[in-house]
Amino acid sequence: MRLDDYDNDINVGEARGGGGLGGGGGGGGFLLGLLPLIGSRFGCGGIVVVLLLFAVFGGLGNLGSMIGGGTGTGTGTGSAPQVGTPSRETVQQVCDVSTARRDTCRAFSNAQNTWEKIFARENQRFSPPKLQFFNGSGMSGCGAAMSAMGPFYCPTDNGIYLDTSFFDELANKYKAGGDFAQYYVIAHEFGHHIQNLLGTSAEVQQAQRRASEAEGNALSVRLELQADCYAGVWAAMNRDRLDPGDVEEGMRAAQAIGDDTLQREAQGRVVPDSFTHGTSAQRQAWLRRGIESNGNPGVCDTFSGTI
Repeated sequence: MRLDDYDNDINVGEARGGGGLGGGGGGGGFLLGLLPLIGSRFGCGGIVVVLLLFAVFGGLGNLGSMIGGGTGTGTGTGSAPQVGTPSRETVQQVCDVSTARRDTCRAFSNAQNTWEKIFARENQRFSPPKLQFFNGSGMSGCGAAMSAMGPFYCPTDNGIYLDTSFFDELANKYKAGGDFAQYYVIAHEFGHHIQNLLGTSAEVQQAQRRASEAEGNALSVRLELQADCYAGVWAAMNRDRLDPGDVEEGMRAAQAIGDDTLQREAQGRVVPDSFTHGTSAQRQAWLRRGIESNGNPGVCDTFSGTI
C-alpha cells in the first residue's frame, strides 16, 4: 500500500513507566480470551505470571485490543502519559526510530486524515486519538501496557498503544506479514477510537453491566467486528493506494487472529462463550464488508441481526 509520509500534526509519544496492571473492567471473560494468546507466545510460565499479576492488581484495564482482550470505556486506574501537542522534532524523534515505527506513523496519519474527511462529510465533529509506542511494557490511562496484550486502544485517554514487535510476530509466527496487514492492525485500533467518538463503546459497556459473562463477551465480539469493518472502510477510502495482494494480506491477518484460531492453536480446543473478538471467518467477512463499502461506515452495523 502506497502511503504518504506522516503529517507533523499527529499526536505521537512514548508510553513509559511500569508497575501493576491497572484495574476496572475486563474480568473473567477478558482473561479467558487473553490467556490462550499469552500461552501461545510465552508458554505456561507467561500464563502463571499474568495470573499472579491479575490476582494482585485486580484487572487488566479498560481497553479495546486487537487480539484476545475486551473493550470498555470506564475510568482506568493507571497513570496516563501526559502528552500535549508534540513539536515537529519530537514527532520525528519518536517516529523515525525504526522503519516499523515510521510506517506506523504514516498509517496513523493517513487514518486520521481519512476519518476527518468522513466525519466532515457527515457534519460530525472529529477529534483525533494519540499514538503511543512502548517497548515491552509501559503505562496507559487504562493501566499497564504489555507486549503480550498486542496493540490496543484505551478510551480513557484516547490512546492507541503499540509495541511494533507485534508486527514481527504477526509475520513470522502467524504467517500474516506485509505492509497492509500492519496497516489493518492500526486501522482496527483507530476504529475503536471512532466507536468511542460515536458513543458506541459506552453503550456497549452499559449493556455489558446488565449482561451475563457470555452475553457480555458476545457484545464485545460485535464491537470488535465493527472495528474490523471500520478498518475496511478506511481501506476503501484509500482504494487508489492499494497494491495487488494488499487485500489478501489483510485477510490472512484477520484469519490468524480469530478467536477460534488462537484458541485452537494454544489449547487444542475452542470455547465459543469466551470469544471476545469473533472467529477468523467473521473477522475476514467484516473486514471485507468494509473494503467493499465505497467508504460508507453505515455498512458496519454489527449490532443488528446475525454476524
